[in-house]
Amino acid sequence: MIDPERLLGLEFPEIRHAFTRRDTILYALGVGLGCDPLDPEQLRFVYEPELVALPTMAVTLAYPGYWYRDLDTGLDHQRTVHASESIAIHSSLPVEGTVTARPRVIEVVDKGKDRGALVVSERTICDAETGRRIATVRQTAMCRGDGGFSDVPQKSESRTAPPDRPPDRSLSLPTTPQAALIYRLSGDPNPLHVDPGFARAAGFPRPVLHGLATMGLIGHAAVRVALAGAPERLRSMDCRFTAPVYPGEQFDCDFWDAGSEWVFRASVSGRGVAVGVVCPTY
Repeated sequence: MIDPERLLGLEFPEIRHAFTRRDTILYALGVGLGCDPLDPEQLRFVYEPELVALPTMAVTLAYPGYWYRDLDTGLDHQRTVHASESIAIHSSLPVEGTVTARPRVIEVVDKGKDRGALVVSERTICDAETGRRIATVRQTAMCRGDGGFSDVPQKSESRTAPPDRPPDRSLSLPTTPQAALIYRLSGDPNPLHVDPGFARAAGFPRPVLHGLATMGLIGHAAVRVALAGAPERLRSMDCRFTAPVYPGEQFDCDFWDAGSEWVFRASVSGRGVAVGVVCPTY
C-alpha cells in the first residue's frame, strides 16, 4: 500500500536539458508534421529557415523519465499507465536552448482498492540562463495496483466534456506506420511502443503509439483548425487518454467552440474509438 505523504514529499533531482533545432524537428516529425512535404504550414515546423516549435513539444522538455520506477516511490510501476497530460504555455517555446525543471508530486487521489490511485506530478520549465518561465507541464498517472490507502475513495477533478451537438469544425490526420519509432527518439524509449513481443505480453496485439505523440497530433490539428494556424495562440491544453492508438491509423479530430476555449475529441477512423479529450484555451 502506498503512502501518499511519502509521494508528496518525494525529492526529485533538478533536470537540465539542452536541445537543438534538430530535436525540435525530430519531435515535429514524430507527431506527424511533414506527412505532406508540400504543405508550407507543415514545413515551418520541420525546416530550418523559419523554424517554429509546436507548443506541445513542452511535454518533452526536462522530461523526468519513468520516475515511478526509478525513484523510491513505493508504486507498483508495472501497473502504472499514463492517464492525462496538460500544459500551460507561459512564453513561446524556443527552437533550441537549455532548460531546467524540478518535478514534484502535487496530488495523490485514492479511487478505491479495485480502481487504483491517481498520482499527479508537475514541473515548471525555465530557461537555464535567464530563469524565464516557458511552460508548466502536469502529468497524471493511473496507478492501477495502488488504490485503497484511504478510508473513503476520493473524486478527481472533473473535466470539460464535448457539447452534445455536432462539432463546429473537424480535421482528419494520418499517422505513419513508423510514427512510434520516430517519436521515441524524443525521450520515451518504452519498448511497449516498439517491441511486438513486449506489446503482446502487455495485452496489445502490436506496439501502440505514445500517448504524448497523440497529444502532439491533436495539438497540430488545434493550431491548424481552431487557432488559425498560429501556434502562439495555444496557451494551454489538457488531454485525457482514453484508448490506445496504433501507428498507421488515422485520427478524426472534432472541435467545439465553447467561448473561452475549444473543446476537442479525437477518435480513430474505422474503429469508432475515442482516444482523447482535449481542451486548449486561446
